[in-house]
Amino acid sequence: MGSDRAPQHKKVCVVGAGMSGLAAARELRREGHTVTVMEQRGDVGGQWLYDPRTDADDPIGAAAPVKVHGSMYASVRLISPRECMGFSDFQFVPRPGAAGRDARRFPARHEVYCYLRDFCAAFGLDDAVRLNTRVLRIAMAPQCEEARGGEVRWMVRSVHVEPDGSEDGVAVEEVFDAVVVANGHYSQPRLPKIQGTQTNIIQLLTIIYNLALIRTNQLACSIGLESGMEEWSRRQLHSHSYRVPDPYRDEVVVIVGCGDSGLDIAVELSGVAKEVHLSVKSVEAATTPAVSKMLANHAGMRLHPQVDRLCEDGQVVFADGSSVVADTVIYCTGYLYSFPFLDTGGVVTVDDNRVGPLLEHTFPPALAPSLSFVGIPMRVFVPWFLEAQARWVAQVLSGTAALPPEQEMMRAVQEDYRARETAGFPARYSHDIGLLKTSEISGFVKRYTDLPDMEDWKMELFLKAFGNMNHDRETFQDRDDYSDNVREGVQRWLSVAGAQYQDAIAAAAAPGGGDADADAAQVVPPLHKPMPVPLKSEL
Repeated sequence: MGSDRAPQHKKVCVVGAGMSGLAAARELRREGHTVTVMEQRGDVGGQWLYDPRTDADDPIGAAAPVKVHGSMYASVRLISPRECMGFSDFQFVPRPGAAGRDARRFPARHEVYCYLRDFCAAFGLDDAVRLNTRVLRIAMAPQCEEARGGEVRWMVRSVHVEPDGSEDGVAVEEVFDAVVVANGHYSQPRLPKIQGTQTNIIQLLTIIYNLALIRTNQLACSIGLESGMEEWSRRQLHSHSYRVPDPYRDEVVVIVGCGDSGLDIAVELSGVAKEVHLSVKSVEAATTPAVSKMLANHAGMRLHPQVDRLCEDGQVVFADGSSVVADTVIYCTGYLYSFPFLDTGGVVTVDDNRVGPLLEHTFPPALAPSLSFVGIPMRVFVPWFLEAQARWVAQVLSGTAALPPEQEMMRAVQEDYRARETAGFPARYSHDIGLLKTSEISGFVKRYTDLPDMEDWKMELFLKAFGNMNHDRETFQDRDDYSDNVREGVQRWLSVAGAQYQDAIAAAAAPGGGDADADAAQVVPPLHKPMPVPLKSEL
């Protein structure tokens, strides 16, 4: 929906300088907005900025918010091809001649961080990012002389933090016309419900979270963790606090969950641990060709149904009655959306891990467009989808695009909820947007932006890689069994996008440079006929 109004330039705060936050900053600046990105860590990159620290005092992540934002373990490699993971006008091309870079199709985590650093430099975003700045509270600002036309404005309270995460100095309050929340969703652990204990983990998390909210330390101390997980006296942690395998050498380890992180960690630990036991909700559903090969390749790896209870003597009892005495339990059970700094007076809530109400996972109807979220959707092609979200937000704020009336937006949200409920998807899967219709991913991009579609050779590459992963998870990243169509597409991509990348970096490094928009980084045209319906990514 377009608008005939003259463009408006607003003062915007972006929370987080990861992939979502940088995408938002670039698009907001393109629309002429004044942007301040607040990032609590010492560099950009979000989760891709590796942090060897862990929440040592709270390894399961029961307290909210966690003290250490990073959840990345050291050995992470991409599970989607780099060719499918670039901004439309700044593709994720390999840079084999650059020191410390990883030119593989499925590179290690550090290569993504380097790519985001290059993106930040190429588009002159460094001066917009306020590092070592933690956002403490965001709330609607009182109406004052600065308010224009009754529009909602936002008071943002922040404080400088030291590298160890400790707060340093006096909190600062600033008023912004708009806020874009882009703090990611891979930090606050989602913990399972363990049957057969006096207090399940979710109840424990809720108690501690509520106590943290009211900041009553005396009550927090008096609660005690006397049941539930505390009945089991040995080591336990969430994958949020896992970094390297060495501490688990010669141990018996139980891993709860077999998603991407669970399988990665299981394979890695099989090289050092005495035994690795994978606990899953359904053994039948989990016994894929890839998992079957993993079990065959690693004699010390076993598959079990879900954990029924944890015992004080170190025994882990599974739902089928079998048990194992373990040294460590690692919960690879995903993450919760968490916005401890955001106070909307109850307008935006997180219920069963559904952030809402949000139009298209982006705008809360009652507070749009001054409040928006970038990066909520899961299993999408990033940063392509994030770029589309950010462009839509930036254009709505400038007035070059318009939103429907509030009531119409709310109806659309409720219709989406009903459609997902009818399809049998619980609320917690609301933002896994490809589950309902795979065309929803590309449909969003087409409805709200003019970004080029994903080329057909890229889709073929992604689907082939995805199939290879489901067949053999331990070898798929190093296979090279792609079609001539993919190989030809890659060669064209390397030539066009590679030159564009180099030109953008060179322009940024030149005197007076730092803004690739004005030089080399024009939108790359599709290198092949677009495929109309891209499928979801496993990122």
